[in-house]
Amino acid sequence: MPMVLSMIQKAEPTILYVILCLLLLIPSEIKAQYSPEFELNKAKYPESNKVRLLDEVLISVQLKNDEIEIRQSFVEEDLFLDEMATYGSKRALNFSSFFELQSVEATSYEFKNGKYTAYKVNNFVEKDEMGDAFHDDIKSVNFIYPNLSIAGKTKLAYTEIVKNPRFLRPIYFADFFPIQHKKVTLIADKNIQFKFQEFNTSNYDVMFSQKEKRGDIIYTWELKNIDKFKHESNIPSYGRLLPHIAPIITSYSSQGRTTNVLNDVSDLYQWYYSMVKDINQAPSDPDLIVLVDDLIKGQKTDVDKVKAIYYWTQKNIKYIAFEYALGGFIPREANDVFKKKYGDCKDNSSLLYEMLKIAGLDGQLTWIGTRTIPYTYSELPTPYVDNHMILSIDINGKTYFLDATGRYLPLEMPSSFIQGKEALIAKNETDFEIKVVPVMAPKTNTFREQTSLQLDGNALIGTTKTEVSGYYKIDFFNQLEAENTPIKTKEYYTRKLQKANNKFLIDEVKETNKYDYDKNLIIDYTFKVGDYAKKLNDEIYINLNLNQNISNFKTEDNRQNDSEVKYKSYYDFETILAIPEGYAIDYMPDNFSLQNDYFDCQISYEPSENTIIYKHQLEMKFLNLNSKQQKEVNQAIKTVEKNFKEIVVLKKQ
Repeated sequence: MPMVLSMIQKAEPTILYVILCLLLLIPSEIKAQYSPEFELNKAKYPESNKVRLLDEVLISVQLKNDEIEIRQSFVEEDLFLDEMATYGSKRALNFSSFFELQSVEATSYEFKNGKYTAYKVNNFVEKDEMGDAFHDDIKSVNFIYPNLSIAGKTKLAYTEIVKNPRFLRPIYFADFFPIQHKKVTLIADKNIQFKFQEFNTSNYDVMFSQKEKRGDIIYTWELKNIDKFKHESNIPSYGRLLPHIAPIITSYSSQGRTTNVLNDVSDLYQWYYSMVKDINQAPSDPDLIVLVDDLIKGQKTDVDKVKAIYYWTQKNIKYIAFEYALGGFIPREANDVFKKKYGDCKDNSSLLYEMLKIAGLDGQLTWIGTRTIPYTYSELPTPYVDNHMILSIDINGKTYFLDATGRYLPLEMPSSFIQGKEALIAKNETDFEIKVVPVMAPKTNTFREQTSLQLDGNALIGTTKTEVSGYYKIDFFNQLEAENTPIKTKEYYTRKLQKANNKFLIDEVKETNKYDYDKNLIIDYTFKVGDYAKKLNDEIYINLNLNQNISNFKTEDNRQNDSEVKYKSYYDFETILAIPEGYAIDYMPDNFSLQNDYFDCQISYEPSENTIIYKHQLEMKFLNLNSKQQKEVNQAIKTVEKNFKEIVVLKKQ
């Protein structure tokens, strides 16, 4: 500062005037660059791209002419805290035949010269959202917020009509950005009865109130200063983590009578059944009858007949999503699916149902939610409890869950993504059954390798027989469909079967039982790993822990959310190292064993004539881990990894 004063004192009057103006203006510009609101929130949420200042939902549920009418209005006000505001300028709102978008208003606000300037969005573009589906009725309204930059704000207000009272959606109180104020108001005719199911709200101070006014019941939920949830990989379902409530219309009273809507799962089932009871009334296609007769010819048991029909359906009916209004719930005719050779999960189940019927077998249409949906049917008896249809069949006291949209699924295994889930099984118009799909035991999904090793200088050369079963095998088959040339296949196995280090290279490979539904996949191959063993004077150092799969199950130490794997698994490795001529074992590591609730691990070394036999078994026993369990598993894996560093020492005699 003294230097600046010295410069001012020596300057000419005109220059002095300019310098003084600049000194006065620069701090003013710096202070005026961002609003106090921005500075406050940037300091409060330094790691967030934006903060939602207000998230308000108003739901009106009224009775008119003995029908329930639902209108939902949303207001979202966001403040952008960094340059990611550019990406936030593009927005889209989805709607469909169940959710009719009535109105939308959007405005962006640019902070400049100490104040906000508003820019109203005038250009809204509607388009179909086809995605991977063959056809659906989902559309979107797309728009861009003008002049949106760091410290800018947006306000979005829109209203939609919910066409079916069963589709009143769950309301979430948190997201992947902080929310300053969340408020939900539900105004309902007092003759409409509700049940409110809360999920993951125990650690949140949700203020709830209820009052009656002019024939309406007003329910209000309010929450302030909600921290953001962290984006992390392998999260099982955000429905399991984020706090939310699910408003359920159980019934309504009108003209002296009460009508159930979704009072319990029986109401949901009756609605579901009303949409499937009339399918496949026409006679079966003669060609379909001929096909079924041919498939079951010579099959001695009902299990064999089901297997033949089920595998044909998986192989020959292409899965293509086809959703339009209630078409998302009503299966198409089996005859049509058979002729077209494609369909969605309901269509494939319809065809499978008809084929089993032709064979004299009784399959049942079955509704089920995938593992991304966290609810049971008793918790949430609404269409949000499931998103998939399969077929069930009971044979000799055992229930088989058949998912014809799958590929390479053996009869005894359900799809991996419905393990442990409740299945709603149709019996007749009034009767149903809920069964839990089994979780496959770890050894169902086995990765087994038997390897013979020799040293070639510092390199390893070897032969391996790999045997893969269960979901592990199915993953291989699905991935191998795209690796359809000899070169691509060898490259795939080099990546997939890598051992020791990244210098692993497969030379020759032979496949057995490829794409077989019931037999294990076997891969025989020869390989080389360059520069692996270490030689020092008359000693050779070699690490026989060539496969360290357990390290893939570690999670970040600072992880906040649950983690999930696709299936339980079992690994069994046996490696036989030929001791080079003129050498003997100088040091061999101790055997190691570790068992806990999450995995079992054993490593052993056994000397034999001119060889060392190394064995490593690993059984992974979990599907889901919460953050506390992850820390326990990480600590146990670190213990295993210490043993992975153990080496065998061979000494020249």
